[in-house]
Order: sequence, then structure tokens, then C-alpha cells
Amino acid sequence: MAKKAEGVRPSWAPPVLRGDRLEAGLRTLELDVRRRLDGLLQGNHLGLVPGPGSEPGEARPYQPGDDVRRMDWAVTARTTTPHIRETVADRELETWVVADLSASLDFGTALCEKRDLVVCAVAAVAHLTGGGGNRIGALISTGAETTRIPARGGMAHARGLVRKLAETPRAAEGTRGDFAQALEALRRPPRRRGLAVVVSDFLGDTSWERPLRALGGRHELIAIEVLDPRDVDLPEVGTVVLADPETGKQREVHASALLRKEFGAAAHAHRQRVASGLRRAGAAHLTLRTDADWIADMVRFVVARKRRWSGGVA
Repeated sequence: MAKKAEGVRPSWAPPVLRGDRLEAGLRTLELDVRRRLDGLLQGNHLGLVPGPGSEPGEARPYQPGDDVRRMDWAVTARTTTPHIRETVADRELETWVVADLSASLDFGTALCEKRDLVVCAVAAVAHLTGGGGNRIGALISTGAETTRIPARGGMAHARGLVRKLAETPRAAEGTRGDFAQALEALRRPPRRRGLAVVVSDFLGDTSWERPLRALGGRHELIAIEVLDPRDVDLPEVGTVVLADPETGKQREVHASALLRKEFGAAAHAHRQRVASGLRRAGAAHLTLRTDADWIADMVRFVVARKRRWSGGVA
């Protein structure tokens, strides 16, 4: 069955990032991110942050070809001559990623494990925020320990960060993740304002809400939710053993129609709580699934953000 699945693996599936295939997988991932993101995102859509600065600068007379969205209507009204407001380039962007690699991410029933998708998402973020003196750092949390990678610039650093994430050992079975603690580790001590990206499956309790709201109050915030089909739907498989990777507990159940219905309702309710918590924190919410084209989902997300910035409809 595994060989058959490998034979029909779609071209957009995340590369395998384990064992002796790690090196080749990382090279493939970098090529996929650069080729597909640059190919699908063009011009002002290329990036996770606004384009040519967001701080208001001097007003000057309008010239043909200027962006009409930058019209300064107050100056135009006073002078009766169309003026635009120039922008001052923002200082270099500092991006911090909090990557959840707790035991619940060591799971996947579709094209990859959720932890592979975490690595892919971070690689895309590093690409979309790179260049121009920008820096990126990361906190990698497995529940057993949290690894800090200082924020630095350059392609070599970004590659090393993604490699370190992919090589992070799995937490021992029964190790409970503590995503809230990882968020607190990023929040304290306070950092310069920048971009904070959190990547997790957000399963379990929602103790992460308070530190996430605190992060959202200081930084631009993006939350990337990584899901597997079995996180939201229990198939008709008869008797099955369900295991909680963060406690090690197992239970044999019969996947009856009633149980599947109750499981789906509970999963939907939890997803709604997660979405509400992310909205309250002021986070832009992106969902990536192990059974979907994650780069296409990333592209749609970036384009929608840029449309909102420009006053368009997402």
C-alpha cells in the first residue's frame, strides 16, 4: 500500500524530510519554495509584509503613474492640486517564528506528517521575509525542550534555521507539549516590533491565548494552523486503537456512526474555539493541511493580505 501511495504522490506534496532522505528533501523544499512562490506571487504580492514602507513621509505633487491609493486628500484640498504622500522605508524587519514540534505533530495520514508541514511553512516564511537586511530567528518547542535560534540575516542563516528545525529530535512518547511557554519565551524579554509567526496544530487546551494576545499587541502576528484529515474527521474503519502521543494513553474504540458524528462535532467546535482565539489575538490565520497543496494555500493567504492592505476585498 505504501509503495502504491508513493507512486501516485502529487507533484505539490511536501518532500520527505526524514532519515537518509533529509538532505535531498531540504534541497527539493528550497527549490519548490523559490520556484513556486516566485512563480505564483508577483510584484507587490511577493512578501508577508507591506511593500515600500508604511511610515508617512513628505507630500509632493501627483505625477502620472503614481499610485492613486497614496493620494493625500488633505493637502490636495488645501492646495487644489493633487498631491500624494510618500512613504519612508521601514527599518529592517525582524521576524521570529515559534514552531511547535510537540508529539502531536509527529502524525500524518495523508501525504506527510504534520511536523514536515511545519518545516515547509517556516521555509516559506523565511523566503517571503528575506532580503533587504531583514533577519529571522526561531524558537523550536518539543515539549521536552525549547531551542532558540538567534535572529540573523542572509540565505545561509535561513537555510541553517530550516535544517535545524528539520533535524530536531522527536519528543519521547508521553511528553506533553507546552506551546504557551514557548510563546512566553518569545514575549519576554520584549523585542523590537516586527513580525511574529506561530506554527502549531493548536490541539489540546487553549492556554496559549493569553501570551498570544500579548504578542499581538506588540508585533504583527501570523498564526499557521497545521492539520491532518484525522484531526477533524474519523473514518469508518471499524475497531481502531486511538492513542494520545502527548500522554501515551491508548484506547480501543469502535468507530460507529454515532461516535464519528460526535468526534466530528467536537473537532469542529475545537477548531471554532481556536479560530476565535486567534482573532482575539489579532492574528492573521492560515490553515495548512497534509492532504492539500500547501504552497497554493500560502499564495492565496499572501494575496488576500495584500488586498486588505490596499483596501481591496480579500
